[in-house]
Amino acid sequence: MVAGWLAAAIIAIPSTAAPQTSLPDTIPIFPLEDVMLFPGMSVPLHIFEPRYKAMIADALKGNRIIGMVLLRPGYEKDYERSPSVFQVGCAGVINDVEQLPNGEYNITLGALTKYRITREEASKPYRIAHVTAIAEVLADKDKAALHAQRLRLETLVAAARDRIPVPQIPPGASDEEVVNGVAQYSDLDPLDRERLLERDGSLSRAAALIDLLEKVVAAAP
Repeated sequence: MVAGWLAAAIIAIPSTAAPQTSLPDTIPIFPLEDVMLFPGMSVPLHIFEPRYKAMIADALKGNRIIGMVLLRPGYEKDYERSPSVFQVGCAGVINDVEQLPNGEYNITLGALTKYRITREEASKPYRIAHVTAIAEVLADKDKAALHAQRLRLETLVAAARDRIPVPQIPPGASDEEVVNGVAQYSDLDPLDRERLLERDGSLSRAAALIDLLEKVVAAAP
């Protein structure tokens, strides 16, 4: 795997999902307590639960799309069934896959689009959601402002490195990749990360992320 975003022991690269791939009306969803996927990014995942091994096997036979989504607090008491999840997540395409001898999978999921869950159905052993896509398009008039935010983020990431795990920003990353990569791989509270994902786009996300990191830096002794 080509090295890109590095945070803790996680390595990921920008998504290689085909931009022309459209989001189906229904997708399987993969709820987790802290791992998230942001637009333009990718995430490595180890799949070991039987229901999610079945999900991956089915996805590989079809469009290879699954939706990442964050579990709501208190999920533990209902984890084996259908605990509550946030409504906004990010769908991705399985770019790389390795099936292990024990039937488990290592995959890399490349972001396709944000989505909103409208309802769920119980037609599979894993969760199936009806979804609508949420497009994020950066307007030309906002590009200069986003670049300025990106420069501020780079400064804050360097300053916050002694306080929390933050990613190394790879050379050549675009402004949007910097914003989404720092949001995805910084050691932030999962609820803060969900609020970042729910922002209207990268410019709004950058402003909120700057506010979070400024508080981290300000708390330094």
